[in-house]
Amino acid sequence: MKKVLITGANKSIGFEAARQLLQKGYHVYLGSRNLKNGNEAVDKLKAEGLTNVEAIQLDVSDSNSVNNARIEIGKKTDVLDALINNAGINGGMPQTALKSNVDVMADVYNVNVFGVVRVTQAFIDLLKKSDAPRIVNVTSGQASLTLHSDPSYKYYNFKGAIYHPSKSALNMYTINLAYELKDTPFKVNAVDPGFTATDFNNHRGTGTVEDAGKRVVKYAIVGSDGPTGKFFSEENNPETGAIPW
Repeated sequence: MKKVLITGANKSIGFEAARQLLQKGYHVYLGSRNLKNGNEAVDKLKAEGLTNVEAIQLDVSDSNSVNNARIEIGKKTDVLDALINNAGINGGMPQTALKSNVDVMADVYNVNVFGVVRVTQAFIDLLKKSDAPRIVNVTSGQASLTLHSDPSYKYYNFKGAIYHPSKSALNMYTINLAYELKDTPFKVNAVDPGFTATDFNNHRGTGTVEDAGKRVVKYAIVGSDGPTGKFFSEENNPETGAIPW
């Protein structure tokens, strides 16, 4: 049975990705900053008959929490087949280049960028033991420098001076990570789940968590002939999903 760790998986897109991977026969380590919320999420999945799941206390902004999660999961398995870096925060809106608070920016980067680095580095040894390891960094189409420089882009006027740059930084980390692992079986990609209706955006999104989950899961289970080091946003490119950095 393949095993996957999903951060921020007690609700929304992370929770739906967990559900879909459980349906595909994976064992899911459901990362949750608050263990009580994580256990409640596990109970919901088990009530659906999806039993190969367990909650792991994991606050990606806290190195001690990440290290403790690695120890805990290491007691349960020697191999991890997939890592979905899903946990993220937006820092509140609006966000302007001239008035955004640097402390808020630091908090967002600590989760969206440094959190991914912490988790990836902590679990890379378990991933390397898989025959087909996969890493999905959940990003945003709003992180595309190319699109956001184009006045014809549909979201051109929806800027965010904290959240969007944090995801752009995550994308560059993804490029570097994929490069370092290019001669291995790893597939490492940045995936935009789309503008999804969740509490992350006060349910203003137009997409469903089911579709968002499918987009993320697609690259968590991609085959050996699949892409690596790419940026995918099916909302912005329904044909191939690939969009410019």
